[in-house]
Amino acid sequence: MEKPAVITYPIHDLVRRRWSPVGFADRPVEREKLLSLFEAARWAASSFNEQPWRFIVCPKNDAEAYGRLLGCLVPQNVAWAQHAPVLMLTVAKLRFSHNDLPNRHAWHDVGQAIATLLVQATALGLHAHQMAGFDAARARGAFGIPDGFEPVAAVALGYLGDPQALPEPLKEREFRPRQRKPLNDMVFGGRWSAPSLLLGG
Repeated sequence: MEKPAVITYPIHDLVRRRWSPVGFADRPVEREKLLSLFEAARWAASSFNEQPWRFIVCPKNDAEAYGRLLGCLVPQNVAWAQHAPVLMLTVAKLRFSHNDLPNRHAWHDVGQAIATLLVQATALGLHAHQMAGFDAARARGAFGIPDGFEPVAAVALGYLGDPQALPEPLKEREFRPRQRKPLNDMVFGGRWSAPSLLLGG
């Protein structure tokens, strides 16, 4: 199943093809591919080259860790994420190493790392679905995340499954057209909400 973005201007095909499914195949992700994902994330940009991202990775063959992470998700996400062959947790280091001051860009940089990982995943025929719906405090305890680090998002990753096998309403969600706000809602010019001249405003 493909759900390429309906674009207004040309973009790279990997960006166009990336989307977040809820249906995953019962097929393990090869170790080499997983390592390639984290190698891609390793080379994301970050403030002061701090690289504040950390990843807790729980493939299904590590059943105990997989179950602990699954137990941190809200029930609506458990319903479909339990079929993904890999669950992950992204974590942000909140202070700079060189001066111990707060890093207010840490979550931004974790976002850059996971975005880079997702592009690499798309190139390898994989898909991921990021989730805000998880209990961060429970995840902290379940995985011994120390002070100074904050769980950011949970991620389900794997190969696409058969969307026809999904129960309703997940099937409807899988086939729902992708939507995005127009550029003039997010690209501004000389003042807030004033469309950029790039857009002909």
